[in-house]
Amino acid sequence: MTALSIATAAQSVEGLDKACEVPSTRNLVRDIFTMTGDRWSMPVIRALDGGPTRFTVLMHDVEGISHRMLTRTLRSLQRDGLVSRTSYPESPPRVEYELTELGETLSEPVRAFIGWTQLHQAEIEESRRRFDA
Repeated sequence: MTALSIATAAQSVEGLDKACEVPSTRNLVRDIFTMTGDRWSMPVIRALDGGPTRFTVLMHDVEGISHRMLTRTLRSLQRDGLVSRTSYPESPPRVEYELTELGETLSEPVRAFIGWTQLHQAEIEESRRRFDA
């Protein structure tokens, strides 16, 4: 780690400590970690990263998600301002979901987290095997 990256990391930790002293910020941080840590939010955000997407395409792209869970996840992401829903007055009706500008800013950390997980997957799995033995 370079001196610059160590200094940047230290500043980030100090900023995080100060931000988390404010109860409303601390609670929101917890809420967002809970939301992004649930089973479906990150895969849905990743699936929406390519632009406006129809519900049925999301059902196909997010492997294993039920209709009900996709609906609940999209509504939760809409509530937090991360996803928008656009309904078109056509027959049959067409609805598309897409990341908002705010959602797009979360997309980068989600990709970074997925990349970090892939990079360290073998280490984590080995650590779990040793612990469970």
